[in-house]
Amino acid sequence: MRLIVEKFGGTSVGTVERINAVADHLADKHQRQESLVVVVSAMSGETNRLVNLARQITSNPAPRENDVLLSTGEQVTIALLSMALHERGVKARSYTGPQVSIRTDDTYSKARIREIELSKIRADISAGYIVVVAGFQGVDDGGNITTLGRGGSDTTAVALAAALNADECRIYTDVDGIYTTDPRVVPVVRRLDQITYDEMLELSSMGAKVLQLRSVEMARKHHVPLRVLSSFKLGDGTIISGTEKESHMESPLVSGIAFQRKEAKLSLLGIPSSPNALKVVFAAIAEANINLDIIIQNLGAHGATDLSFTVAAEDYRLCLEVVYSVGKKLGVERIEGESDLAKISVIGVGMRSHTGIAQLLLETLVDQGVTTKMISTSEIKISVVVHESEMDRAVLALHTAFHLDDEDEVNSSNVLQIA
Repeated sequence: MRLIVEKFGGTSVGTVERINAVADHLADKHQRQESLVVVVSAMSGETNRLVNLARQITSNPAPRENDVLLSTGEQVTIALLSMALHERGVKARSYTGPQVSIRTDDTYSKARIREIELSKIRADISAGYIVVVAGFQGVDDGGNITTLGRGGSDTTAVALAAALNADECRIYTDVDGIYTTDPRVVPVVRRLDQITYDEMLELSSMGAKVLQLRSVEMARKHHVPLRVLSSFKLGDGTIISGTEKESHMESPLVSGIAFQRKEAKLSLLGIPSSPNALKVVFAAIAEANINLDIIIQNLGAHGATDLSFTVAAEDYRLCLEVVYSVGKKLGVERIEGESDLAKISVIGVGMRSHTGIAQLLLETLVDQGVTTKMISTSEIKISVVVHESEMDRAVLALHTAFHLDDEDEVNSSNVLQIA
């Protein structure tokens, strides 16, 4: 029998009706002799409700107690889904993260999974049960409840699939797969049949919200085939697996376009030549808990260094204050800043072995009258920073330029399919 781990997000179990629909789906799979481990999130809106309750008590809840509170949302869902399965004559047993047990470190609100005790799950599967596990939560070595952060149920599902050596991990959500870009920006988007772990990691890190980044990292590390499907309509979804070496050479050069609004750029021009100058700048920024994204360093006039980087727009004012302070001490010639920017990234493993991608990207932006503020490249990604007001136009044009409007290009029959 195939062993499948299936995860259902908050919208998929958001009402009693939706829970009953999931139970019908699972009962049908069970009848077809599939062994199932099911991971569920809290019902949609429940986590926000719990957060708001805590805020009515205190503006600074104790991290331990906050995790105890937030973990209760999933406990409701696993019990209701198990009850719904019982009503359909299906044996089911629910477990919280601590009951399994999913062992984590002791970092509240963003704990990382260390190990999973599988004896209960394996025994229940052998006895013909559907095992229903609460996502998003675990327990540390001290017996304290921990949570894995927003989207943590994805990570729970992948971790269980890896530990159990499952045939596939299926993530059911409110979209029916991974698309070439956001349909709210480009009206003619295409669903990808298949995408590599590396491409999905880049899409997730660049702003795509379909999967939690940590879950993709874990799937890649443990070679877990991931499939993203819709809970609301039938379809094969998108399979995430493999590497470029496992794909055929005719795969599309660019698989998708990701973007992030609300970016800002800062430049320190004429940093005096000194072994410690850049170290001082980056240390000051890190001390302010500001994350940098694109970083570009150039040798300026008379041996001085020019440094530019991007930050989230919400960190712009603070970062400007930090670099002005440290720049004054270092004797930096000029500091420039600009907000209201956006980052666009074209992503694809096919870019590694093909030239001309950057040329086409820049020509397309020039033709659209879009000014490129910064550009950064890696093996499977090219990112550009543009003014936010020009972002939608740029994404639309790039989507067409890289033939992502063409279904035959995107869903190529030459792409390796892993069922």
